[in-house]
Amino acid sequence: MKKNIASLKAAALAAAVFCAMPHGAQAANANEEATKRHFASLVAPGKEPKLAELTMFFTMMPKGGDLHHHYSGALYAEQYLEWVDKEGFCVNKNTYLIDVSKAVAQAEQGKPLADRACLSGQDVMNNNTVLANLLQRWSDKDFYNHSGLQSPPDRQFFDTFGYFGPVSSTNTADGLQRLKQRAIQENVSYIETIFEIAPIAMDADFDKKAQAGALTDADFAALGARLDQDKAYQGWIASYIDNVDKSGAGIDDANFTLRYQPFALRFLTPSQVYSQILSSFKLASTHPKIVGINIVGQESVNVSMRDYALHMQMYKFLKAKYPKVKLALHAGELALGMVPPEGLTFHIKDALDVAGANRIGHGMDIAHESNPLAIMKKMRDEKIAVEVNLSSNDFILGIKDQAHPVTLYRKYGVPYVLSTDDAGVSRNNLSGEYVLYAARYQPDYAEVKKLSYDSIRYSFLADTDKQRLLKALDDKFAKFEAEIAGSKTKPAR
Repeated sequence: MKKNIASLKAAALAAAVFCAMPHGAQAANANEEATKRHFASLVAPGKEPKLAELTMFFTMMPKGGDLHHHYSGALYAEQYLEWVDKEGFCVNKNTYLIDVSKAVAQAEQGKPLADRACLSGQDVMNNNTVLANLLQRWSDKDFYNHSGLQSPPDRQFFDTFGYFGPVSSTNTADGLQRLKQRAIQENVSYIETIFEIAPIAMDADFDKKAQAGALTDADFAALGARLDQDKAYQGWIASYIDNVDKSGAGIDDANFTLRYQPFALRFLTPSQVYSQILSSFKLASTHPKIVGINIVGQESVNVSMRDYALHMQMYKFLKAKYPKVKLALHAGELALGMVPPEGLTFHIKDALDVAGANRIGHGMDIAHESNPLAIMKKMRDEKIAVEVNLSSNDFILGIKDQAHPVTLYRKYGVPYVLSTDDAGVSRNNLSGEYVLYAARYQPDYAEVKKLSYDSIRYSFLADTDKQRLLKALDDKFAKFEAEIAGSKTKPAR
């Protein structure tokens, strides 16, 4: 009886508050409530998720930003085939590798189509069989519904970059515009893209010391001083900035904003990795649109595992010199069995405690890390978000559903955002990641709406840009919720 009286009082209070609102606020509140009820009907517990309706819902819904986004992996293979022709290259019909010899391409074009060993991009597009075979190598397409001999999923994923690599750094202005158009089409306002390899150099003496385990901060400083005098290295840094300015010209507008992260490749030699990390810090500290830095590459391969602790020390040393630079580090993209068990125990912790990461990419091995509760408490208290990539985690690591650690981050209050990782390789988009999340974990509408806002809150944008995009998101959600509330659906017959 007391519970019923309390419920009636709460309902009366809510009604009084609602009536006291201005008419416009009442309408907005009613639209949000209608949207909440509609969404709940799509992911009702105990019932099969309504995937088609969820797809439409999330395609329409404003999604804020995509914070874990690899530029080269985001473009679809069809785009790269256009660039094969634009650059005067061709695709070997037997290996599906790009031949960058323009003389070969020209010679092949003089032959009858049936006799060509190296095809133009348009030739590939026009041949359904060749195109299907190419997509099975240049992306993850058809991996699970194809009976041919295949490499393991992680090798399939990472090997794709070797196929389209020869054209991935060409035509970057065209590529960024294509990504912008695609983002606007699915109501994404912001992309923070991991864009182009950071300027790199090699130092044999540094690598010998690294092999002996004798590197110190003094060696980091000495190599940095030598690189300051390296004209080729400094020229590459200037060229990187010039490429950002030219490729990104005209990208930002009222509907879309783009920012950049240079990256280091973790499986290279220690001097190469250090030089890339150093140039990344320099770039992010001098250009307003280069808002953070990253380290990428398969984490489970031998060099990546062997040098992981060394890489974190490199970040620690340079973070002290460039304290304002933001770090979004790939860490813990590992599953049990990929590496020996002890290899799963420290990657996220070291990225946080040693390198000073401001966001974590993937964070998949958290359940295996030493003292995971303390790590997650630190992330919750210090608001260090995890970039969750459901499709690629499923494909590369075989982890999904209740085995995915997003369930832990969700339970223990660690902030996280949904992102695509490599949309062109996975043949996905951000709307699809929201559909996966909703179908698997049955969140309420407030939770998915918060994920959209959090993708701006946890971005590395300047505060003025962040506030601008959050205000725009308010307006977009008001319009979206009005559309959902105003829609009329007929029950199925």
